[in-house]
Amino acid sequence: MEEINKVVLQEMITNKQRSIYDISFEKPCLLVFLRHFGCIFCREALNDIKNLYQSNFREKYEIILVHMSTIEIASNYFNRYQLFDIESISDPECNYYHEFGLLKGTFNQLFGFRSWIRGVDAGLVKGHGFGVVLGDGFQMPGVFSLKNGKIYAAFRHKYSSDKPDYEKFALATEDK
Repeated sequence: MEEINKVVLQEMITNKQRSIYDISFEKPCLLVFLRHFGCIFCREALNDIKNLYQSNFREKYEIILVHMSTIEIASNYFNRYQLFDIESISDPECNYYHEFGLLKGTFNQLFGFRSWIRGVDAGLVKGHGFGVVLGDGFQMPGVFSLKNGKIYAAFRHKYSSDKPDYEKFALATEDK
């Protein structure tokens, strides 16, 4: 279990005016820090989250997305993936990304062979397409499972192409 500054969680206010800290006491949270919306892997993540969001997963866990865009731009992307009422946090300066230990990626982490191969699969084969950079193109994403103001599991992407098991990370709060 990792500690995170309580003040940071209290300052993280969603588009529905709720703090991450308060939400984490209501229900376990899956806090997903996205890459920029032009990124293939961001759109792939939104598709994966859509599948969770449309299942009974939402009855037990809260999913909150952190992004680098305006709320309006984010809403357009969320709506494309049928995430109509998902809670999110706009962090264009990447301050919260930093607080959670999410760093800027190196050239290899972002554009290396591994990411390139996965990008072709996600972008062309699976149809997530290619887009323009809408945010910090070097910012790495991550996934955190929170409960009662504490981090129970963390996934900090080593490569932009990493594909975390979102449900597994949410389950880290079980029986704790």
